[in-house]
Parts: sequence; structure tokens; C-alpha cells
Amino acid sequence: MQVLSTAKDIRALSKTALKEEFSVMGEKAFRGNQVYEWLWKKGAHSFDEMTNLSKDLREKLKLNFAIFPIQVEDKQISNDKTIKGSFRLSDGKLIEGVLIPAEDRMTACVSSQVGCSLGCKFCATGKMGRIRNLSVGEIYDQVIAIRNWANEYYNMPLTNIVFMGMGEPLLNYANVISAIDKITSEDGLNMASDRITVSTAGIAKMIRKMGDDAVKFNLALSLHAANDSKRNQIMPINESNDLDSILEALAYFRSKVKGKLTYEYIAFKDFNESIDDAKELVKICKKVPAKVNIIEYNPIGEEGFAKADSNKINLFQNYLDKHGITATIRRSRGKDIDAACGQLANKK
Repeated sequence: MQVLSTAKDIRALSKTALKEEFSVMGEKAFRGNQVYEWLWKKGAHSFDEMTNLSKDLREKLKLNFAIFPIQVEDKQISNDKTIKGSFRLSDGKLIEGVLIPAEDRMTACVSSQVGCSLGCKFCATGKMGRIRNLSVGEIYDQVIAIRNWANEYYNMPLTNIVFMGMGEPLLNYANVISAIDKITSEDGLNMASDRITVSTAGIAKMIRKMGDDAVKFNLALSLHAANDSKRNQIMPINESNDLDSILEALAYFRSKVKGKLTYEYIAFKDFNESIDDAKELVKICKKVPAKVNIIEYNPIGEEGFAKADSNKINLFQNYLDKHGITATIRRSRGKDIDAACGQLANKK
């Protein structure tokens, strides 16, 4: 296990703060711009990589700051070409991220926390509990690593990012927003904001905050049940953030933000896949319109849940379609390497 240095995390500093630090060290402020570019445009993991800085300055940076990069612990390639990576953090903790390849896109599924506190019954990550939030640099490093796999294995650029890995992004809001800023800015990776989606289990006050902050990325709600009774059974967060409060927050968000909204809906056998369930989902979509992604359930070794019958899923989708709701059945990817939706749990 690596031991954390007492040095300051240089990637926790804004560009302005970084330039001020250089002034304090008796260096010219423009050096801060150079270092910022190395960190966020070039993804440098050590000060020795910063070759346009003098050796003396690099040594001074080593004494005062640290970068704390993540390291690829291992990776697995699925039969369907999905790649799952395990990443070692500077304090020895592990997280997972996934590259999902398709003909027209390369999507990185990244984590925002080590573990998760929400305890959704169908999710392996929720069994871990919340261990800690990820830093801006740790989130960014996942994107860089997965982008490299897209280039190395498929000779394609990374096109999309979804915050659907381990953790609840809105409970690490400041770091997630800052990481997205680094990823989308011209000073960083310069990726398009509308190719980024943040998924939440439903934290109403934070959904409203995203509206107030006028975020430019897309939002996905992990819905999975269309009434409070069923949602309470599988998602404890619904007891403090019920559907009415979430829908009010989503309506507010949509009034402030142009990004796309999606409802994610895992279909469980004999639980939420009936036509009556579809009727309730239509009512939700009429209140706050959104596309629906119907997701196959992926087993996590727990009793009580099973994948819904394909015919029932098709009937469910057809009902939504007949009522003007755009609904897509999302087939699971990477199931053979535990990389599919709900399966990230660091079995190590």
C-alpha cells in the first residue's frame, strides 16, 4: 500500500490559486499556466515529465506538492469487447471503471466514490458502503486511462462519459463538477459537455442545485420503480427523497438546463415489469418528459432479484412507445467480467 504524502495536492488548486503559489515561491506566475497545462491537458503524473520547467523548479515542486495519480491495477476484456479496469488509489483503495465500445462511440463509465452509502438492494457497490469521495484528479485519471484503452485497443477516440460507476455523483458534487470542468475546458481535454451524463439515484436538493448552477451536461435518474411503495423496497434513498420531490426537482432542472434527461429503469422479474407498472411510468413521463432506458438486471449474487422475461420487457417497451414515450432496451455489456450495470464492487 502506498502512503499518502503530507505535501499539498497540486491538482486541488485552481489555475488562479496555482499561479499565486508560484508567486509565493518567488517564481513567475506564468509558470503556473505551464504546470496547469501539464496536469490537465497532458495528464502528467509526475513533475519530471514537465520538461519545459527547470530541474531546480521541478525539485522545488516535489518538495511542496504531490500529484497522487491513480494506477491501473488490472484490466479484463469481455467477450463483447467491453474493458473493465481496476484502479489503485494513492491510499491503497480500489475503484473500477469501464470502457464500453460501440460502432459509433466509445463510452467511459467512471466512478465518483469508493463504495456508496445509498444501499440500493440490486447494486453490488451499495453492499460496500461509502468509504470516501474521489478527488478531482482521481476522477480525471479514470477518463485518461479509459481514453488510452479506446485508442490502444480500438483505434478510436473517447466520445462519451457516463458517471454511472461506483458511488452517487451528487454526494461528491463539488469534485464531480470540477472534474467535468477540467474534462470539457479548452485548458483540459476539451470534450463536449453534451457527451457527458451524470446519473443519480435521486437527491432532490442537488438536482435543483444543478439547475441553479446551469450545468451543461446531461442527467439520468435511476428510477427503477414508478411508485413510492416499490421504490422504497429497493432504494432506501426514496424514503427521504420521494418521487414527488424528485419530479418537482427535475421539472425545475429542466426549466434551467438544456441537457437531456433520461430515466433508467432496471426490469426485475415479477416486480416492476407489468403493464400496470408501464402505466405508472407513463404518468411520470407526462409530468416530466424524458427518454426511458429499460435495462436488463445483472445478478450480483443476492437472493430476491431475477432478470425479467424478454417478452415482458418487449411488451413494456411497446406500451411506452404507443403512449409517445421514447424507450430503448439497453442490453447489458461486460456481464462475463462483472462490468455491467450494478456489478462494480471490487471483488478484490
